[in-house]
Amino acid sequence: MESTMKCMCLLAFVVILGINQFDGAYGAGECGKSSPDKEAWKLAPCLEAAQDANAAVSDKCCSQVKRIGQNPSCLCAVMLSNTAKSAGIKPEIALTIPKRCNIVDRPVGFKCGAYTLP
Repeated sequence: MESTMKCMCLLAFVVILGINQFDGAYGAGECGKSSPDKEAWKLAPCLEAAQDANAAVSDKCCSQVKRIGQNPSCLCAVMLSNTAKSAGIKPEIALTIPKRCNIVDRPVGFKCGAYTLP
């Protein structure tokens, strides 16, 4: 009887501990487990190029755009994110960066909100 009671207490403890650790179900979004706002910080080297269509695009920027652009939905979400807007990113210019980087396998014609990737 005493061992059954210990087992029940241990089971109750594990269940309560599990419930406290459970914050809810989080599905993967456009950028997998990372948020578009978090991914936007990785595009910091693109700031000038995303504000001025005539600005040179750095190699570091192109590298990040190529990596994020492997998932066009993520790239779109990043360029339209609150972080990008707060940084002064102009989506119509930012979406030209893959072309300006000469990324061959870029998602040409992909609809991104009101914009289309060139």
